[in-house]
Amino acid sequence: MTTFARTVLPSTASVSAGSRARFFNRLTRREILLLIRTVVIPTIGMRTRRRLLRKLAGTAAGVGLAGCSALLEDEPRKRESPLNLPTNPNANRVPSRQHAWNGFSRSDSEGNPLLPRHHLVLLLTLSSEPSVEAARRVERAMRTLESAYDWSSDGLIHILAWGTQYFERLDDLDAAPIHRPTVISRTDDPKLLDFDAALVLGSDAPSHIRAAESAMFGGKGSLTDIEVGDRLSDVFDVEERRTGFRGAGLPVEHTDAEGIPKSPPLSEKDRMFMGFRSGLRGTQASEDHVTIDSGAFAGGTTMHLSHLKQSLDEWFEAFDESERVARMFSPEFSPKDVAGFAHDVPFTDAVREHARKYDVVGHQEKVAQTRQDDQPVILRRDFNTVDGGHAGVHFLALQRSLSDFERTRKAMNGWYVRDDSRKITERKNNGILDFITVLSRANFYVPPREKRAFPRL
Repeated sequence: MTTFARTVLPSTASVSAGSRARFFNRLTRREILLLIRTVVIPTIGMRTRRRLLRKLAGTAAGVGLAGCSALLEDEPRKRESPLNLPTNPNANRVPSRQHAWNGFSRSDSEGNPLLPRHHLVLLLTLSSEPSVEAARRVERAMRTLESAYDWSSDGLIHILAWGTQYFERLDDLDAAPIHRPTVISRTDDPKLLDFDAALVLGSDAPSHIRAAESAMFGGKGSLTDIEVGDRLSDVFDVEERRTGFRGAGLPVEHTDAEGIPKSPPLSEKDRMFMGFRSGLRGTQASEDHVTIDSGAFAGGTTMHLSHLKQSLDEWFEAFDESERVARMFSPEFSPKDVAGFAHDVPFTDAVREHARKYDVVGHQEKVAQTRQDDQPVILRRDFNTVDGGHAGVHFLALQRSLSDFERTRKAMNGWYVRDDSRKITERKNNGILDFITVLSRANFYVPPREKRAFPRL
């Protein structure tokens, strides 16, 4: 309680109800507003608090107390509360963008960035209301991860992203660069999920990911030679875990999962379950392109996460390699063409013509239609999974605006080509749609590193 409140507020134990009433009748309107601000407001939750403050401030202005309405403005209106922590000792070792991975990961022989081989996404819910002290704990915990491992795929790369549920707690979702997920395809019925945050971990060494999870949400006392003080479990509960992998030789190690035929034509060179190389740099937006360049959220990006279940029995058993190429890329390409793609996939912008000529259209040519100035608009960081015992993909995409992802997904739906061929339906002969089912969707904001602990608090 503030000094003002202690001075003017009578003790409920020492005065009668009548005396308290006379006391409040003597207060000026300004003093009443101050009491509401310093005594009543702190006792209620943040979301209710902010709504009440706005209503009271509006009422105060409406009854001639415009000068007093400032007393009722939401205290965190500055939107960035200082944490008053020492300078991050790792600041010179890590990029300012949490999503800056490409320059710190391996590349293939053609210069295409390679994602870490192992991945974990922890979907989190706050165990208490947002506060500056909780933000300090989170920032110190993230610094522990940075101190323990190099920022590289050999060490540990990570992102702490903030979800729609968090911005709703702040009553700030309308101002945020993200919104609740929506159903984008009428052939799917995904769960539309809200979380407070997501911790994304990637490394070529699965032991690093296991150790980091144990340090942040278990009892591990140190990481390498770094003592673990604050933990993310001080602030968050883990609601869901998403695990996966991406890299040469890894898909063939997991062919016992449901949704994969007994002897799929996968080799030690294949990085993804569907058998084709993915992530060529010409098919990906750059990290600069997906970075928000102005406003309160500048330096960050938006992140979409969906869980896709794959049905690969028919993919491998009903189609030969040429037919798979037609559906993944375009019917204009042959397997020999695809083998020669080094850093991009040619795009002729002839999807509807291909539908009429070949009665099939490719996934890649559909989504390429959303390019702006011949540049892709989303940066995919998806990976294989066998979560739930079934083959699938955790589709993680970064983009400056969620509308970029949504436009890309709508182009992938290919509804517009059904009029060009009777053999193309909402799923059949329509890219890879017949082999994936969207199980869930969630949206997040990825702040720049210096604002990663409770942005906009």
